[in-house]
Amino acid sequence: MAARSTAFVSDREREILEAVTRMATSNPFAPDRIDQERRALGDAFTGYTAVWHMDGDVEGLNPNVVRLKELAEGMAEDLRRRLQEGARPSRDELALYEGFVRYLLFYRYSPDLTRIIHERENGRPATRKLGFYRRYAEDFAHFFEIPGVVFPPETNAPHVLAWGFQIRRAFHHVFTRIYGGSMPIAELRGKVWRAVFTHDVERYRRSLYGRMGDIPALVLGESGTGKELVARAIGLSRYIPLDPERACFVADFADGYQAVNLAALSSSLVESELFGHRKGAFTGAVEDRAGWLEGCGPFGTIFLDEIGDLDPGIQVKLLRVLQNRTFQRIGETTERRFEGKIVAATNADLEQGIEDGTFRDDLYYRLCANVIEMPTLRAQIEADEGAFPQLVQVIAVRIAGSEEEGEGLAREVLDFVRSGLPADYGWPGNVRELEQCVRSVLVQGSYAPPRRSRGEARLAAAGIAPSLLAGEASADALLRDYTTRVYAKVGSYEAAARVLGLDRRTVKAKLDPELLEELRAEG
Repeated sequence: MAARSTAFVSDREREILEAVTRMATSNPFAPDRIDQERRALGDAFTGYTAVWHMDGDVEGLNPNVVRLKELAEGMAEDLRRRLQEGARPSRDELALYEGFVRYLLFYRYSPDLTRIIHERENGRPATRKLGFYRRYAEDFAHFFEIPGVVFPPETNAPHVLAWGFQIRRAFHHVFTRIYGGSMPIAELRGKVWRAVFTHDVERYRRSLYGRMGDIPALVLGESGTGKELVARAIGLSRYIPLDPERACFVADFADGYQAVNLAALSSSLVESELFGHRKGAFTGAVEDRAGWLEGCGPFGTIFLDEIGDLDPGIQVKLLRVLQNRTFQRIGETTERRFEGKIVAATNADLEQGIEDGTFRDDLYYRLCANVIEMPTLRAQIEADEGAFPQLVQVIAVRIAGSEEEGEGLAREVLDFVRSGLPADYGWPGNVRELEQCVRSVLVQGSYAPPRRSRGEARLAAAGIAPSLLAGEASADALLRDYTTRVYAKVGSYEAAARVLGLDRRTVKAKLDPELLEELRAEG
């Protein structure tokens, strides 16, 4: 009689476990997610668009979510029974079981976690006692407290639930706040997800969840591309521990985000607001005052918009915060500790600022480990013609206040854009300008883009980049553009140098190869 196999799982079960466990720790906005769903479900898999955007709810967009949960419910119970009956899986198999059950518990309690987010958006605190926690803890014990089976210490109910709540919050804020259906936006969502969880979500869950506040994020992009939406998504998606004794989260995820527009404040006011001050430290300092850094708790985030405009002297102090996590109030020598996270943003060329001496290179290198570049509206439209009407639809619904009214407004906007704007209109103000267009059509029935001066019109006719027209490019960028155009016209370094009044070596150094190739192609 043949000996009975002692394998914990069959080959097909292992394939399902591997696929679902990978899904539980993968970037939901990456194509790999779909591949793993197909692997887990086999013939039951239903195809859908790889670019998730605001066309409906999550399960409506992904019909496989419900099927995967049903599969996990039955299979997890079967695997648990085998463990109770004395099956002893390999270390690898036990890790797959653990990840599989985490996936099941996440989707089993996903409605409860989503409810917390929605209720917080309506003003109810997210630190209230969780009525479902006792039930969750019992379910957790059902699958993980098995005699003779030992799981890693980080596999405990409070941490796994807190991690699951972070996953749910991150998906909600990335999915609902970063709207658009083009591939550049899909890639942006993936970058934001990595900014929160890194590229290795499993390592994050094991050990990095309490350390990501030490790593700042830098968001780059033209004005109007939505940099603050990205910063807010990161700030509202931080890990917050759960207190099992009180059955509640230790902090409210929505209370710790603070946005500061540095360009709107004078340097002296920025320094005082950021670091705080001691009474009498300067004229007008009539009392001790805590700054934004001091008021930011360990689970909070400070968003520093327009970091490129920060005074060099304050840059030195901010660098110290990022390096040592310490600072001093103005007029004090007492060391205070910053416990939160910094997210910075700018539409300026920081590398050029380093060359010009207006931005410190050591601060830049401290910020640039986690960089997110925002796609322009032009790039989205070029990548997918359908991206524009999708964006108009989302914006119109939000502004009009309902699906029905929004659909009608969207049709009006699209009709106006087709008849009232040039076919190749570049939307220099990006999504912010598009939002203004929708509002203007709502109120006036039309939209008039900001007028350009005659000089700007001539530059536009010559093909000068929109960033130069918007006054957002550096002097070096303007010089590179003009030098390249002169060189393309006269055909030699020496001739271009005479026209420009520059040394031929400078002309050679300032040429833009891509622009030169475009100009030559145009004839």
